[in-house]
Amino acid sequence: NRLKHRGPDWSGLYQHGDCFLAHQRLAIIDPASGDQPLYNEDKAIVVTVNGEIYNHEQLRNRLPNHKFRTGSDCDVIAHLYEEYGEDFVDMLDGMFSFVLLDTRDNSFIVARDAVGITSLYIGWGLDGSIWISSELKGLNDDCEHFQCFPPGHLYSSNNGGFRRWYNPIWFSEAIPSSPYDPLALRRAFENAVIKRLMTDVPFGVLLSGGLDSSLVASITARHLAGTKAAKQWGSQLHSFCVGLEGSPDLKAAREVADYLGTVHHEFHFTVQDGIDAIEDVIYHIETYDVTTIRASTPMFLMSRKIKALGVKMVISGEGSDEIFGGYLYFHKAPNKEEFHRETCHKIKALHQYDCLRANKSTSAWGLEARVPFLDKDFINVAMAIDPQWKMIRPEEGRIEKWVLRKAFDDEDHPYLPKHILYRQKEQFSDGVGYSWIDGLKAHAALHVTDKMMQNAEFIFPHNTPNTKEAYYYRMIFERFFPQNSASLTVPGGASVACSTAKAVEWDASWSNNLDPSGRAALGVHLSAYADTGGSAAAQAAKVSSSKMINNNNNNVPPRMMEVSAKEVAIHG
Repeated sequence: NRLKHRGPDWSGLYQHGDCFLAHQRLAIIDPASGDQPLYNEDKAIVVTVNGEIYNHEQLRNRLPNHKFRTGSDCDVIAHLYEEYGEDFVDMLDGMFSFVLLDTRDNSFIVARDAVGITSLYIGWGLDGSIWISSELKGLNDDCEHFQCFPPGHLYSSNNGGFRRWYNPIWFSEAIPSSPYDPLALRRAFENAVIKRLMTDVPFGVLLSGGLDSSLVASITARHLAGTKAAKQWGSQLHSFCVGLEGSPDLKAAREVADYLGTVHHEFHFTVQDGIDAIEDVIYHIETYDVTTIRASTPMFLMSRKIKALGVKMVISGEGSDEIFGGYLYFHKAPNKEEFHRETCHKIKALHQYDCLRANKSTSAWGLEARVPFLDKDFINVAMAIDPQWKMIRPEEGRIEKWVLRKAFDDEDHPYLPKHILYRQKEQFSDGVGYSWIDGLKAHAALHVTDKMMQNAEFIFPHNTPNTKEAYYYRMIFERFFPQNSASLTVPGGASVACSTAKAVEWDASWSNNLDPSGRAALGVHLSAYADTGGSAAAQAAKVSSSKMINNNNNNVPPRMMEVSAKEVAIHG
C-alpha cells in the first residue's frame, strides 16, 4: 500500500513458501492483459518488473520456441532467463528494476538498469530476510540495514552478492579518442527518442524550453506520425511546462511549442504553492539533497496536473548535462582529462540525483518518465568522443554542450530556432523562476535558528547541513525516515552549480560560494548571484507576510493556485 501511488492500475501478489512478490502496476504497454507477476510457460519462473523493455519485440523473435501469455514488454524476462540464465540482463534495452524467482530451487535474482533510471533499494532483516523495494518507504521499517541497489548490478541469492552486469568502455574513465561525428551523434539520439515512442496510452513531452527538452520535443514531433502511438492517440504532440509567472522556462517553452506546433500546456505555481508541497516532496522523493528538492517540487506539482489530464507517460531530457558537461562549472575544467573524468563521475551518480527526481516526482502521481539521453547505445556513442570536442571554448564560439548543439544545427531542415539551440544552460530549479530558490531560502530561515546551525554537526554528524535550507530539509527527511541507513542513501559533499566535490577545486573562488544553483557559477551564468543574502532577505519579507502552511498529512496533496492548461484532446 505504501507504493500504490507508483502503480494505481493493478495490484499483484504471489507467494511461494517464504518468498513473496508484490507489484503495483502502472499499465503503459498492453494495459488489458499485462498484469503482474509475469510467468514462463509452466509458471516455474515468476517475475515482477518496474520499467520498460524497448527491444522486447526483437527479443521475442529470439525466443521462437516460447509461448508468451501477454503482450507486455516485460514478458520476455522470464523466458530469457530460461534460455540464457543470469547473463540475459545485458540483452535488455530499457529502464528496469526486477525481481525474478526460480521456484525450481527457490533461488532469486534482482537487477537494476544500467544507470539507475528506475529507483530500487535492498534491505536485510534481523531474521535473515532480504527485502527489495522501488522506494525506501517499502522496507525501511522492516530492515535492520538497507541501501540503494547499485545501478547496472545484479544480485543473486545463489552467491549472495552483487556483480556488475553493465561494463561499457567509458566506465573505466580512460580518455577516449574517437573524432567528433555530428551526424553519428544526431542519428544515435534520434534513435533513442524514436524507440521511446512505444506506448499504448496517451503521452507527451516535458518542455522547459532549454536545449535538451526542446531537442526531445523536436525529434518526437518529427517522428510521431506513422507510429502506433499516433494511430491510437493522434499525431499532434502534447507538451508540458511548469514555472512561476514570468519565469525564463515558460517564455522559452512557449516559443518552442509554437515553433513545433505542439498542443502546449503551461502550469503556473507560486512560491507559496511550492513551499506548501515541500513535506510531500521529501516524503516521495526520499532525499534531503538541496538541488534535488528544489527541482523536484515544480516537477511534482506539474506531474499531478499532467496525470489529471489523462496522460500516463512523458519523455524528458535528463542526462544530457552529465554526458556532455553541460553544467556551467564545466567552463572551468582545466583540461580534457579532468573534463571527461567529471562526466563519468556525474553519469555514475545520476541515480542519486536527476534519475531519482525524474522517477519519483512523476511516479508519485502514477506517471512514467522516459529519458532518451540515457539510452545505452547513445551513451556509448557520446562517451566515445574525444573530450577535447566537449571542452568549452568561448573564444572559438563553443559554449557548453556545443557538440550536441552542432549536431542538430541543420540549416535545411532546422530542428529548433537558433537562439533556442544555443540558449545558455538553466538548471531546472533556476529556470522555473529565480525567486523560487530565494523564496525557499527565506522560508528555511524562518524555521531554522542560528543556534540550531551551531549544533548541526552533533545532530547530523553524517552529511552535516551547512545552510539553513539544507537543515530544514534534513529535519523533514529524518521525521519520515529516522533510520541511520536512510540518511546514508543520500549523497553529500561540497558542490557549486551541481558539481562533484572534486570539481570545486577547479576555481578557488567557488569554495566561498558553495550553492548548487547554476547562478552560483560566478563569472559564467548570465544572471549570476550578485548579492545572495540580499535577494533572500528581500524574499523573506514577502514570504513572512504570507500564511505558512505545514502539511504533515501526506494524503492531502499540495495546492496549485494558478493553472492555465488546455484539455488533452485524444483522437482515435
